[in-house]
Amino acid sequence: MKIQFLMKDLKYLAALSIPIMAFMGIYLKGYFTYLTPFYAFVLIPIMDLLLPLDPTNLNPEEATDNLKTKLFDWLLYLNLPIVYGLIFYALITMSITSFNTFEIIGLILSVGTVLAVNGINVAHELGHRQSTNERFLGKALLLPSFYMHFYIEHNFGHHLHAATPEDPATAKYNQSIYSFWFTSTFRQYFNSWNIQKMLLKNNNNAFFSTKNDLLWYGMFQLSYLILVFVFFGTIGFVFVLAAGIVGFIMLETVNYIEHYGLLRSKLPSGRYERVKQNHSWNSNHALGRIVLYELTRHSDHHYKSSKKYQILDSYEDSPQMPYGYPTSMVISLFPPLWFKIMNKRVPRDMVS
Repeated sequence: MKIQFLMKDLKYLAALSIPIMAFMGIYLKGYFTYLTPFYAFVLIPIMDLLLPLDPTNLNPEEATDNLKTKLFDWLLYLNLPIVYGLIFYALITMSITSFNTFEIIGLILSVGTVLAVNGINVAHELGHRQSTNERFLGKALLLPSFYMHFYIEHNFGHHLHAATPEDPATAKYNQSIYSFWFTSTFRQYFNSWNIQKMLLKNNNNAFFSTKNDLLWYGMFQLSYLILVFVFFGTIGFVFVLAAGIVGFIMLETVNYIEHYGLLRSKLPSGRYERVKQNHSWNSNHALGRIVLYELTRHSDHHYKSSKKYQILDSYEDSPQMPYGYPTSMVISLFPPLWFKIMNKRVPRDMVS
């Protein structure tokens, strides 16, 4: 019985298939440098369409057991050496091997995909933990995508304002993904500074102090770029910069599909109703769930943000995506098709 449960728990190792593809692409070169985006956005969507949906939830006993099992935490921690190891391997290989422009673009897309899936996505999960060490690991995973401010904006901004016009990470009804990339990216960054200044003020700390986390984040990210430039030159610098940008653009694409068009109602008091399970899009497509560490059960994550990924539930009254997250990300790149599929699914009384 224990072996059976262990094998069930180990299904989340499938999330490591993304960086494995990237390592293979760097090693094999040529067309294989595009193996990761092909796997993530072609093969996984096809498999998600072929596999049955999995809306089942754990019973209370299973959920309790999962919370006690440290394996689920270590599966997250493992991503830190993998992400940084992949970046270093790519930089070393590029410094001793000649890659043409076609291959470099493939490497940027591949490593950028890993930075999104195994970097930012895992950082998001760890950023909600109570342990300082786990939050530190989460911030370290945000660094290569130059999105360390995400920790502040997401935890102190997004979860407070999700599904309202005040939230930059909530896409408006009929807003295209390309418009959203700009509005969300810039608004989140400036929002994070406003939140940081508020936190400093509430704790009687000066702007220029060791307590200003955003200043530290900026220094760490700049130091990362400088170190890469010093040791790996212009090509290495351009590579990590472009891969980081690809990483956070993929994050914003996920943000786009997670709350598209949904809006919380305003109460007579002028405040918004509390976030419920019907204010985020849910997906029970099996492979996407596993590869993204249950991110696709986003409705429950917002309803109870303290829940760990391995015990997130699916609710019948949550708005359901017709496709998994990887497939939906691809469809969102074609706004007319996205609007045709999704607009009719947005409840009329929730249109933002």
